[in-house]
This record gives sequence, structure tokens and C-alpha cells, in this order.
Amino acid sequence: RRADSLAGCRRGRESRDRPGRRFGREPPSTLARAMPRKEEEMIWGAMDILTVYHHIFLQYLNQTRNVVNEKCSGMEPWQVIASTIAATLLIVKIHMFLFQSESLTSRFKKWFFRFIRKLPIIGHIIKQQIYKTLDEMSAKLPFLQDQKNYLKSLPATGLSQPELLKKMKEYSTSGNVHWEDCKVSGTVYSGDEKLVNLLVKVYEEFAWANPLHPDIFPGVRKMEAEVVRMACTLFHGGPKSCGTMTSGGTESILLVCKAYRDLAYEKGIKYPEMLVPISAHAAFDKAAHYFRIKIVRIPLTELMQVDVKAMKKAITKNTAMLVCSAPQFPHGSIDPIEEVAKLALKYDIPFHLDACLGGFLIVFMEKAGFPLQQCFDFRVKGVTSISADTHKYGYAPKGSSVILYSDVKYRRHQFFIAPDWQGGIYPSPTIAGSRPGCLIAACWATMVYLGEQGYVEATRKIISTTRFIVSELQKIDNIRIIGKPEVSVFAFMSDSFDIYRLSNLLIARGWNLNILQFPRSIHFCITLLQTEPGVAEQLVKDVRECVSEIMKNPKEKTTGMSAIYGLAQAIPDRNLVSEIAGGYLESIYSTDPVPLADIHMNGPPSPH
Repeated sequence: RRADSLAGCRRGRESRDRPGRRFGREPPSTLARAMPRKEEEMIWGAMDILTVYHHIFLQYLNQTRNVVNEKCSGMEPWQVIASTIAATLLIVKIHMFLFQSESLTSRFKKWFFRFIRKLPIIGHIIKQQIYKTLDEMSAKLPFLQDQKNYLKSLPATGLSQPELLKKMKEYSTSGNVHWEDCKVSGTVYSGDEKLVNLLVKVYEEFAWANPLHPDIFPGVRKMEAEVVRMACTLFHGGPKSCGTMTSGGTESILLVCKAYRDLAYEKGIKYPEMLVPISAHAAFDKAAHYFRIKIVRIPLTELMQVDVKAMKKAITKNTAMLVCSAPQFPHGSIDPIEEVAKLALKYDIPFHLDACLGGFLIVFMEKAGFPLQQCFDFRVKGVTSISADTHKYGYAPKGSSVILYSDVKYRRHQFFIAPDWQGGIYPSPTIAGSRPGCLIAACWATMVYLGEQGYVEATRKIISTTRFIVSELQKIDNIRIIGKPEVSVFAFMSDSFDIYRLSNLLIARGWNLNILQFPRSIHFCITLLQTEPGVAEQLVKDVRECVSEIMKNPKEKTTGMSAIYGLAQAIPDRNLVSEIAGGYLESIYSTDPVPLADIHMNGPPSPH
């Protein structure tokens, strides 16, 4: 058949080569002048090949038609229709099964572990081990040990102000960790007494304010708009840049993911995906879960920066957004923003920069004498949104952040509007409806009170302290700094001993660090508190002494909560880890000193 097809092609070509027949009716002399002979031969060769495959395709199509007709020759029309519908539904079902937001491998692993847990003997053993772990955790959680008596019903008569303030003092001083000692990683970023006194007066002035009612509280509306505009200016936003305030970094990330998901829907993308470094904040996983976006985690380089080549390979027609961090939370590295921005421009994909942690440091680092090696804000063409927490290094009280966009067209997809509600048209810029105007006012007051000079000076203190500690830790044997910390966060690990043992020893000395996993490590986030005289030197001294103590017996296993954390990292069934973490969350709402395994509500109700 192939030979017959080739022969037919030759005859067709000979007929085309006759005068007046080449490329329609154009004379051969004209074509000869317009096209070199070699290029002409290449074109005819390509056409010959296409003609051959065209004939082969028609032959196979004809054979298929004959086979189908033969198989259906004994069927009635309704049977043909029913079979076609059944086959179509089966194909759709298979497609939906194979191509879900969660990979087939992940779903199989979850099914396998669920099956194992349902086996009578094995399932019972696993359940008992979970309860045992939860009980051990409850015995080691300090906030469950100290707090015995809980208020479970309203007092018959209200407390007097002196009684109430005394009670409040008991609550504020409970616990074993005191951030005022300057040994807590992150958490409290300023603690300045003058700022606290100012904020108390701001709260008093705006205690009942709610930006949901801008006609009643126009001042709060103005302050929110000014906070957003000041932030846009800091990140070099253009005239079309815009944004909103949110309750924190997680809400900022949720909103930008929602905005880009809706934009993807508008573009015809039915199953949006976001490409996120494995080091990016877990709020992106929460957004993926809430908004049914497929999250594709991108690996890192040795410097703990996102692998740009891997990100490029992961881009598909369904990619709705790209993500980078400046810096990322675990190790303090800044992703290659400019390189990823080029991908965003090339493939016309929105690009979000998560600067929730260090946003209000990196914008002042150059003026503080610590310029970064790469540009990180809206000056980078391709960056379409930035999230930054004003309640971290913006030094505002907890409960405020900003989400910024390079253009109004992106922010419109963040908004939610219910036009048909009986209560009236309901527009909402963020997730919450009513919002505390006092937090907006406090954020505005903090920014205006500190001013650029105050922020630059604070940044100078924090960055210089961080770099001093990192340089000193690098001199200590048997531990090593992970990645390339450039801002205020650094992480370290050990190849010689279990790093969680070091965490335990530092906790015993009053330090409060963050435990990391994959790989096992611990990190510290420097705030203004650690810039106080002697604090940085004390941290380095304690780390050096603790490492020296550990190296006397480097193979010894860790104990306490760190041991539970290490065990969780090694469990292949991540659903078990989630169940244990869920038990921890249950404990937070417990009003009874009972083992975590028995906690299912906020304690039994008080009798009336």
C-alpha cells in the first residue's frame, strides 16, 4: 500500500510539474525567479510525505469504519445509541479519575493506608498508638499543665473593674515563656513601651469602628486607603497599583489565590493550578484546599531557592499563578524573583511575591546600608501582586497585613459581590464582613508614628544583628547554616547529631525556637527584641555550649516534644500526622485537664 501511495504521489507530482500547473496556474518561470530550486525541492518533498500519510490515514479510517459497521450490523439503532452513551460516560469517568487535582500516586497511598487502618488487628494497634501519642503530648504541653480552673458559664453578677483587671493580669502572666526576656523567635516584633502606650489611646478612640460602614466611620476608610497607598509606594507600585488591608498574611494569600483563580476561570481555565516552591508558606496549601486549586510544589536548589528550570517545566495550559517568597519562612532565602518574572511574562501568567514575613524589612534594607542583590518589588516587570504583613516588621498590632496588586484589573477578582440578596447589594473586599476598625487605625498610627527614618533604623539593627549571629554560628563545628539567609531568618542543622536535641537544650535555657522538617533543622527569626545589648552574644554562646555538650554523646536520641515531632516526620502515612496535629488543635480549645485522646469539645458544660 505504501508503494502504491508513493507511486500515486509521483504521478501527482509529474502532473503538477507541467507548465501552468505549479502552485495553481502561476507560470513556472515566475516561480523559478521567486524561489531557489533547492527550497522548491524541499517543499515538494514535504508535500510528498504529507500526501503519503494522508493516504495511509484514509485507509486506516476506512478499515475502522468497516470493522465498526460489521460489529454493529446485528444491532438495533437504540442499542447503538445506548452503547455510544455508555462508552462516552465510561471514558469521561476514567478521565475524571485519572486527572484530578491530587495525583494518582497520592490518592493510592491514602487509600492503601486507610485500608491498612481498617484491618481489625493492625487498625486497633494504630489507634492505640495515636491515643498514646496524644496523651504524651498533653502531658508535655505547658499551656495545659498550668491552667486548671476554667470559666464555663457567665458569672451571676459581673466583676468590678478592679477584680476584672486583676483577673486579666493573671491571664497575661501565665505560662513559662516570657517574650520580654528577648529569647523568643519572631512572635513579638517590637514591644516598644512608648508605641504600646500610643496604641492604647488609638484603641480607645476607634474601639467601635467598622470599615463595613464607611458612611459612619469615614476616618477609618481614609486610614485604610492611606495604609494601602503608603505600602504601594514602598514597593514602587505605579499609578494603577492598589490593594486592601487584611487580617494577616494567611488572608492576604487566600485572597490573591482567589483572585487569580477567578481570573483563570475568566480565561477559560477550568482546572487552575498554581506553581509554588516547597518552601512557600502553608497558607498556599490552605488556599488550594479552600478554593479547589491544584497546587504543584516546585523543588529547591542547594541554596534553598526555587528551581526555576523545574518551575518552567511544570507550566501547563492550566497554570493560573506563579509564586516566589522574599524571604521564605523556613530558611530565610529569597527566591530568584527576576528569573521567575521572565517566565510570568513569557507565558502571560500572574506572578505573586509573598513578602509577608520580611516585606517591611526588604523595602528599607538599601537605605539601611544592606542592599539586596536582586530587585524584588513592582519594579520587576512581571510581578503582579505582593503580600506583606504590617503586623510583623511593620510593628503594628497583630491582625493586619496588606495585599497589593500592580493593576486594578487583578484586585477586582478579589472582591465578592452578592447583587441579589434581600438585605441589599452586598459587596465585600476581603473575606470578613465586619472588620475591627481599631486595628486599621492602629496600623496607620504605627506607620505614621515611626516614619521612614524609624523603619530604616529598625531595619539596620535587625539585619546587622542577624548577620552577626549567622557569621558566628558558621564558626561552630558540627552545625551548618541552611541555604542563603539574606534578611532576618536563619536556619541551621547538623550532620553529626539530632538537631532536635539542640532545640531541647536551648529551650531549657529559656530560648524559644521553631522546629523545621525536611530536612530536620531549627530556625530563629530576629526581631527588635534580639537587638538589645548582649542578647545576640548570649544566643551564640548558648548554642556553642549546647553543641559541645551534645558532642559528648552525639548518637543519643532526642526526647520530649521534639521526639514526637521527629517521629511525625518519619511517618509515611501523613493522615496519621494530620490526626495527631488535629489533637493538638483540640487541646487548644479544651477547658478540662484531660488527655488529648479524650478531647472532643470545649469541656463538659457547667451545670446551671
